[in-house]
Amino acid sequence: MEKFEKLVVSVSQLNNYVKGLFDQIPVFKNVYVSGEISNFTNHMKSGHYYFSLKDDAAVVKAVMWRSQASRLKFMPENGMQVLVKARLSVYERDGIYQLYVDDIQPKGLGGLNLAFEQLKKKLAAEGLFDEARKKPLPRYPEKVGVITSPTGAAIRDITNVLSRRYPIAEMLLEPVLVQGEGAPAQLCRALQKLNEENSCDVIIIGRGGGSIEDLWAFNDESLAREIAASRIPVISAVGHETDFTIADFAADRRAPTPSVAAELAVPNMNEVKSELAAKRKQLNAAFQERIQLERIKLEQLRSKPCLQNMRYVLDEHRMRVATLADKAQQLYSFRLQAQRAKLRGASAKLEALSPLKVLARGYSVVKKEGKTVYNAAQVSEGDTVEIHFSEGSAQATIRGG
Repeated sequence: MEKFEKLVVSVSQLNNYVKGLFDQIPVFKNVYVSGEISNFTNHMKSGHYYFSLKDDAAVVKAVMWRSQASRLKFMPENGMQVLVKARLSVYERDGIYQLYVDDIQPKGLGGLNLAFEQLKKKLAAEGLFDEARKKPLPRYPEKVGVITSPTGAAIRDITNVLSRRYPIAEMLLEPVLVQGEGAPAQLCRALQKLNEENSCDVIIIGRGGGSIEDLWAFNDESLAREIAASRIPVISAVGHETDFTIADFAADRRAPTPSVAAELAVPNMNEVKSELAAKRKQLNAAFQERIQLERIKLEQLRSKPCLQNMRYVLDEHRMRVATLADKAQQLYSFRLQAQRAKLRGASAKLEALSPLKVLARGYSVVKKEGKTVYNAAQVSEGDTVEIHFSEGSAQATIRGG
């Protein structure tokens, strides 16, 4: 006890000493710990992950630095059962021991599979995979864009199918990496280029089969969004029939293999020729049927009397003209008689009002300087007037007054 009392250290020295002890134990440098994630924090600014691992009886703190966290293909979540590979050491400031994690593997489901399911769920919730937003494929494309490796089996399969099935279509190859860290960025740029240049009618994007690690570039979130945003219809052809990637769900059509993708992209030339021949046959049949129908109509017209005997047509029109002429004459006579009756009535009225009739009964009209004299006040002694009789006229001089 006395010896311990003589050994006086600071808290920092003590924690540093304990940390040194932990760091010297070989088993603590590479330890595997299983447990359930809790209190998970994704530090957005630094990129570090902070969390705890727990079981039914205990809990231990853990940290995963950004350099290691960036290599994870999935996002850790609270409640996830995991196995971590870590180094056990002491955090001197707080005097607690914790795990410094190098890798995390989910239990029961591989990390890549988990990342796949997480991203699939996220993008599906956004509506990125909805059938309503998928574009139809062109029936007769003139140009087919192909985004794949220039040296893989996929491009050979696609080329063979296109040349055999629909040789009149032009293939535009955009060579890219199809696996590795740089592959997603190249795939995205190739999609952007074809859309910006609007250089093709349909796009095939894909590669041959492989492990989930080999196909992982086609599970990239940025690539999925580029495929969904493409104005040109996209066919995804990644791996074999049993392989599914996020690109398959985002594309307008999914093909189980690159060869099938080429078959979906273009029609079969032989089938097109057969279809054209059938259409031509239908058109000719319809044309002949129309000709026959018009011939029947023509025969019906030719059998009409008016076309059989032109004199019949002329006589019929002459009768119509004569009938119309008679009606016009009758109408003219009726109107003429009516106008004559009106004229006689008007003449009788005028004659009754004529001053000559009055003069004929012994009356006369006296005018002075061309104006009719109505009373004696209009004339004076010595005035010369003109007297108009029924027959003739005479001048007179006024005397007296």
